[in-house]
Amino acid sequence: MILRRIYMWGAACLVAGTLWAQPDLKVDRDVANMGEIMFQMPGKAEFQIENTGTSDLLITDINPSCGCTTVDWTKTPIAPGEKGKIEVVYDAQMLGVFQKDMEVYTNASEEPFYLHIQGRVVSKLANYEGLFPIDLGNVRLNTNNIEFDNVNKGDRPMVEIAVVNTSRTSYVPQLMHLPPYLEARYLPEKLSGGRIGKIQLTLDSEHLQQLGLNQTNIYLARKVGDQIGEENEIVVSAVLLPDFSKLTKADLERAPKMVLSADSLDLGEMGRRKKKTGVITIENQGKSTLEIRTIQVFNRAVNVSLGDRKIEAGGKTKLKITIQDKYLVKAKNKPRVLLITNDPARPKVTIPVKIRTEIKQEEKK
Repeated sequence: MILRRIYMWGAACLVAGTLWAQPDLKVDRDVANMGEIMFQMPGKAEFQIENTGTSDLLITDINPSCGCTTVDWTKTPIAPGEKGKIEVVYDAQMLGVFQKDMEVYTNASEEPFYLHIQGRVVSKLANYEGLFPIDLGNVRLNTNNIEFDNVNKGDRPMVEIAVVNTSRTSYVPQLMHLPPYLEARYLPEKLSGGRIGKIQLTLDSEHLQQLGLNQTNIYLARKVGDQIGEENEIVVSAVLLPDFSKLTKADLERAPKMVLSADSLDLGEMGRRKKKTGVITIENQGKSTLEIRTIQVFNRAVNVSLGDRKIEAGGKTKLKITIQDKYLVKAKNKPRVLLITNDPARPKVTIPVKIRTEIKQEEKK
């Protein structure tokens, strides 16, 4: 009788626990104020959503109130205590004040909740520093660092660089030192004073020479006969992925499986050191040899050394990552290490490296 009561009590607790395990959510804000954004320069906003419940939270659908707004969100389940995000882009095709709504559905409730974006689309800004932080003198850019990520052979992705002519005379944008795999288009071909245009860069992946990171520097001419230099330099990176499309089911079952001791490396404070080093362990939990086909860095502040490029099933090796202080200040890219492997599940792994530096007194003077 006692055993039966214990069993019934345990079963009741199990059922109650199952019933009580529910997702819940908290959003960092209901309204994102985009402020003033330029005409035909899409504005972006991001909402952070946290699972405050006791079971996985899933965003099932989001309906924007207008076709002028596109939405992307975390598609995978968000574990209790973890965060996901909702990214909203407004196309800025109409001048004036705007307010748009998003209807968000989750497994936390049958009823949706609502998020809002608002702002004002203008034809001219009083100050261009916020939207165009890269100052080249007579022109400003929204970025000088372009990345084509996760490129497959045959892809032709395109990115845009926004450029504003801050002078009173017309300006003809022209990129110098373009490699064979990059094509540029200028819209418009001539910019009047105070006007904004864009440069469309298209990557022809068929002309990429190697797997992994292909990096080059191109330069924007500020005037006819302009010289190249650090001031007008634009860094372009493209990561070409290996092709596993011809692998059979048996090949996939025998494939290597790469597991890292950490997906990122935090080196803390640089302090007075000239360099600082950390280590990540790479383990092969698969059934065949793991090959690190390519190991590359995004800027010269990062140095790496790898124990073994071929790791047998069940084996391990160490990846040593060193940051050199003298190159950090001028680096246009964040410190990262790129691995290209023969693991079909993880053909490309990017390891961000975090390090905090202090501005030296002599640099302040």
